[in-house]
Amino acid sequence: MNSHDHIRLAETHSARNYLPLPVVLARGDGVWVEDVEGKRYLDMLASYSALNQGHRHPKILAAMQEQMGRLCLTSRAFHHDMFGPFCKTVTEACGMEQVLLMNTGAEAVETAIKLARRWGYTKKGVPRDRAEIIVCDGNFHGRTTTIVGFSPEKLYNDGFGPFTPGFKMIPYNDVLALERAVTPDTVAFLVEPIQGEAGIRVPAEGFLKAAREVCTRNNVLLMTDEIQTGLGRTGRLFCYEYDGIKPDVLIVGKALGGGCFPVSGALASKELMSVFTPGNHGSTFGGNPLACAVGKAAVEVIIEEKLPENSYKMGEYLRSEIAKMNSPHVAAIRGKGLFVGVDIRPESGPARGFCEKLMALGVLAKETHGTVIRFAPPLIITKSDLDWALERIAQVLK
Repeated sequence: MNSHDHIRLAETHSARNYLPLPVVLARGDGVWVEDVEGKRYLDMLASYSALNQGHRHPKILAAMQEQMGRLCLTSRAFHHDMFGPFCKTVTEACGMEQVLLMNTGAEAVETAIKLARRWGYTKKGVPRDRAEIIVCDGNFHGRTTTIVGFSPEKLYNDGFGPFTPGFKMIPYNDVLALERAVTPDTVAFLVEPIQGEAGIRVPAEGFLKAAREVCTRNNVLLMTDEIQTGLGRTGRLFCYEYDGIKPDVLIVGKALGGGCFPVSGALASKELMSVFTPGNHGSTFGGNPLACAVGKAAVEVIIEEKLPENSYKMGEYLRSEIAKMNSPHVAAIRGKGLFVGVDIRPESGPARGFCEKLMALGVLAKETHGTVIRFAPPLIITKSDLDWALERIAQVLK
């Protein structure tokens, strides 16, 4: 079948909950993908940061294939021989003591919410069912009904209520608003170090450091959602490192699965994790043998191949070269590392049109928040690959 046939089949038999670019991919290798007709494209999206290590990384594939030949699933009813080694690898890499493994990013966020509330009741002394979590305007933390309930984006939550109470929204990048919002019932502040879906919104330097001070002073947990920004994407292993702080709860996902398998988790201290007891939270597939084998290899690749360092270097280059184009269509260029947002002026039309033109030239990127082109290629990308993309980006932006 050709691309048209595949798209027609999908539109006939699948719910229309996405509006993908009209390309049907069939193969991937490193930073390159190929459609069903054999046309090659440079992947400048990396599945929203899930492919930091690139498509089909050899070490990750080998770990997955070896594990598939032995054992794929046990549920947590039994121990298995990959669970402990993966937990050790991920906690040591993240600088945390313990991890609670799940599958998707949204599940990891839900885990963090449950942890914060239970900690508030059992440790902080918040009266039962009164715990509050502070979130930010413009947030995107997942798609469950609880999470979309505290999203400001009507597209995500319209028609899905009633929603879970217990969340208070403040403006992003506003420490004074955070301080004013804290009450004796506040148990946590949940924040993205850079807001991805909101248009690659980068807060002021020192925002997280100031937020850390407010949380510490008020006995409130700082929970950083690094599902998109983490594991090398922004030029550090984790974006919060730019502010020289450490969160109480770290939420990870996407690239933790190496582009091969859904793996996520919430990480914290032993003391915080002690609020969970056998039976009060879990997942049949969370921490399964295949996920652990893939996740362990995925973390090792990021560290061994120095992907955060490459992300920092290539990200600086990408942003500076786009800025040199002096495009009449570009209002701003934002980001850190290879997490780059190019804001298109309103008079130039929606960003999707630019993404469609890039696709025609062999560069795959995606719009976000209507007016922003997101460039977030695999972190293994080279300067020559970027130069190839920049030639085509220049054609579209100029």
